[in-house]
Amino acid sequence: MIDERFMHIALMLARRGLGTAAPNPSVGCVIVKNNQIISQGWTQPGGRPHAEAHALSKTKDTENATAYVTLEPCAHTGKTPPCCEALVKAGIKKVVIGCMDPDPRVNGKGMTYLKENNIEVISNVLEKESYEINRGFFLSVQENRPLVTLKLATSKDFKIAWPNHNPKWVTNKQSRLKGHLLRHTHDAILVGIGTVLADDPLLTCRLPGLKNPIRVVLDTDGKIPADSKLLSSLNEAPVWVFSKNQTPNVRSFETEIGDSGLDLHAVLNTLSKQGITRLLIEGGARVAASFLEAGLVDQIYHFQSDDIIGEKGIKALHNNSLEKILSHDFMRREVKKIENNHLNIYQKLK
Repeated sequence: MIDERFMHIALMLARRGLGTAAPNPSVGCVIVKNNQIISQGWTQPGGRPHAEAHALSKTKDTENATAYVTLEPCAHTGKTPPCCEALVKAGIKKVVIGCMDPDPRVNGKGMTYLKENNIEVISNVLEKESYEINRGFFLSVQENRPLVTLKLATSKDFKIAWPNHNPKWVTNKQSRLKGHLLRHTHDAILVGIGTVLADDPLLTCRLPGLKNPIRVVLDTDGKIPADSKLLSSLNEAPVWVFSKNQTPNVRSFETEIGDSGLDLHAVLNTLSKQGITRLLIEGGARVAASFLEAGLVDQIYHFQSDDIIGEKGIKALHNNSLEKILSHDFMRREVKKIENNHLNIYQKLK
């Protein structure tokens, strides 16, 4: 089907904006005339220009063309005019939409405007794929929280580190590079203070030309060292801290602290209000277990090597069984072989 073929290209373009478009959704747009692509665009860094405006700016030959857009064109005036108006002014005769926009400022209004201006509209083409790309945006609109991805790197026997603090990597170099790509495609990366104190991580994306995520630390008692790599690299990416104390030189947020620590629902709500739509959790074992136990993990990227570390290795989850959680609460959506490693992608069961 020709509509699906061009929508697949639009979806590919939309993926380019993941991690850079927030707080806006990442959208792809392909403009077609006489069954030939004449222009294409995607949501630019910071969320503007929108995909439709980006694509329209590259060509003037849009009279009677068809626009393939992964998300319903916006119908409200914000920092830029509505995309549905731009499509009408450009003389577009047909718009094919991947999925509808749940934002109450749009939510059907864009499609209605197009139809009222004699533009043929076909909706929900590759709807599932279109929804999946912007699930973080949809969650921010509907549940006031970002999409939460848990990234784990373990041995074959589900250990995240060798005994006695052996610095040997658990997974191979290619797996680690894909882990850095995950950082780029998320708006923020979160760790607990235990990981900061034990590993002194930098939490940046070490892939040339790709942006760094905002670095978030759960630090109830304000223990983050002033000379840590995180606080020594504020010129590379911001650091946000959730704590009952203010941390100098970084953005600090206070949230309720109960017997089990910070209120994770409140943490996610705060991040959503700050425009975070995609959150990557990288550690440590306690933080990962806490988010899983709270039912707040939407998907898991599990990098797994063929090594056996043994009983003395460090478990992936504090006081919990990763194998049990994966088999009961998640469905494996995809498996990718990475040399002698595997990447297992899990989706939370509803």
